[in-house]
Amino acid sequence: MITPSRRLRVSSICAGLAVVAILTAGCGPARLPDATSASPSPAAASASTGGGVVTVPASSHVTGVYPARCRAVDGGRRPDPSCTPGAVQATVTQATIRSTICRHGWTATVRAPETETGKVKKAAMLAYGDPAGTSSTTELDHFLPLELGGANDVRNLWPEPSDEPGRGVQNSKDQVEDHLNAAVCRGQVGLVAAQQAIAADWTTAERTVGLVR
Repeated sequence: MITPSRRLRVSSICAGLAVVAILTAGCGPARLPDATSASPSPAAASASTGGGVVTVPASSHVTGVYPARCRAVDGGRRPDPSCTPGAVQATVTQATIRSTICRHGWTATVRAPETETGKVKKAAMLAYGDPAGTSSTTELDHFLPLELGGANDVRNLWPEPSDEPGRGVQNSKDQVEDHLNAAVCRGQVGLVAAQQAIAADWTTAERTVGLVR
């Protein structure tokens, strides 16, 4: 059982535990200032939700811990569903989209600070077995994007490699997210349908909801 804490506590390889450390110098876990209570582990979430998208309290801080090993699928284009099934904020619903994801600038109010995400990115890359040298072309991606109500929880954060050479961390998934957000805000696609389509396979999400054929 993971006890709620004001820091993300993840074990280091030195400690030999079952979760991955967010490392600073040496082998100790890093403290994340003002972090909220840690969420249940991905394994526990999977057991309670059938492995699907989970709903968590809204927070502008990162919550949760990574399992020791994760493996991307589809040639690295999609995250490990057992580690990163996707998580959404409880406050973002179809009834609240006008005051949340459809309001200009809203995502900036809920995005976790770089003081946290930089450390979490290192932990995510370690969990997924990504070499440190690929950091400049790897994004700590919200699997379900903030603009569709995605949460700042490790079950929704994974190290996504760029599939657009020469553009740093830019990725074709970003365009899919933008298109789905626009469709939801136009009333063309329901919020839950868009979230489920991304979670199932972002590469086919637009086709799944009928935006492209």
